[in-house]
Amino acid sequence: MEQQLLYKVEDRPPLLATAVLLSLQHLLAALGGIIAVPLVIGGALKLPADQIVALVNAALLGSGVVTIIQCRGVGPVGIRLPCVMGTSFAFVGAAISVGLEHGVAGILGSSLLGSLVMIVGSFFMPVIRRFFPHTVTSVVVTMIGLSLTPVAVDWAAGGVGASDYGAAGNLAIAGLVLALVIGFVQWGKGIVSASAVVLGIATGYVLCLALGLIDFTQVREAPVFAIPQPLHFGMSFPVAGILAMSIAFLVTIVETTGTFMALGAATQTPIPNKRLASGILCDGVGSAFAAVMSSPPLSTFAQNVGVVSLTGVASRHVVMLTGVMLLLAGLFPVLGALVVTIPQPVLGGAGLMMFAMIVSAGIRMLASSAPSRRNSVIIAVSLGCGLAVTVRPDLLVRMPAFVREVFGSGITVGALVAVMLNLVLPGRERQEGEPEHEPA
Repeated sequence: MEQQLLYKVEDRPPLLATAVLLSLQHLLAALGGIIAVPLVIGGALKLPADQIVALVNAALLGSGVVTIIQCRGVGPVGIRLPCVMGTSFAFVGAAISVGLEHGVAGILGSSLLGSLVMIVGSFFMPVIRRFFPHTVTSVVVTMIGLSLTPVAVDWAAGGVGASDYGAAGNLAIAGLVLALVIGFVQWGKGIVSASAVVLGIATGYVLCLALGLIDFTQVREAPVFAIPQPLHFGMSFPVAGILAMSIAFLVTIVETTGTFMALGAATQTPIPNKRLASGILCDGVGSAFAAVMSSPPLSTFAQNVGVVSLTGVASRHVVMLTGVMLLLAGLFPVLGALVVTIPQPVLGGAGLMMFAMIVSAGIRMLASSAPSRRNSVIIAVSLGCGLAVTVRPDLLVRMPAFVREVFGSGITVGALVAVMLNLVLPGRERQEGEPEHEPA
């Protein structure tokens, strides 16, 4: 039985205050990830503080603009579903390797040309889509949730590298937020149920504020207003860097396809080839725009699919407003700094629920797959391989950089193994509408 949606894709909340509250949930789910990527890259390259701030501002502004385009649609660009765009960790490895040799200019130039892989690939989505029949799609959706869940667990424990990682206080705060979100979803009515994530996070934030656990140093140091400058770092085009980024974009096509399939299930919206191609095209064009604006590449955020699944709010107009918020955060860095003060355990409690909802959706999809030994083998092996690199990332530490780049994501590994097994094992499952025999 499908979940009842409070707002469907084309619905608009009747009150602006309601729309703002619902949009804020997506902002809270995405902002940490968007900011983290430029911080990690800037730290690895030992950039001065002002240049890291410039990277963060550009990432926020680029994410906001492209989120609006992805949700609203501009001609053939944009999937017109509730998608939040943001800087992706899929590009971090390549970006750091390029940046250490060629600086930020090399990263941005390589991203600009590498994005052509995604732009051109969008025109071949009918061919790519044939590799994603129901069983394969179900595996990808499940792996998205399973890959994100450890992230929420780390948040709940206090954040990776935190001196108090796993402290009882952190887990207690995360547990309280999780209980609140469950309560708001299960027993809340209307807007209370729909805004369960933001209400749970707000309550946890107030508790942490009362306990003196909030550090406002970043807010005091953040500039109130700043306009990201196009080509702030310049651009260069190293051949090795372009190749590395192109590979990362190929991997992202696989991950984004799975994310769109998960979003289609969450919003109860069919994803025909044309719509899928429009979404992939927006990812590519958006990353090219981001490079010009001095930001790392963008991709569709899977964690926001969890917000849709949990709250039943599938309105693309709500997420367009999230794009406006991200745009403002890029122009007014003090706003983004304020959101970043939310303690990791607070985000972890809500994130655990959101990401587990994606796992739940994937399990429902797996259960509806045709029962056969062949499908059971595909599901078991692909999930096993995907989980292998998710729970044991050191598995590939002795592999060449190229292998680590392509196979470092559990989502990508699970998807590739599922696609390969579907092609190799006798009785290949076909995408709906695909002819049984190839034309001569």
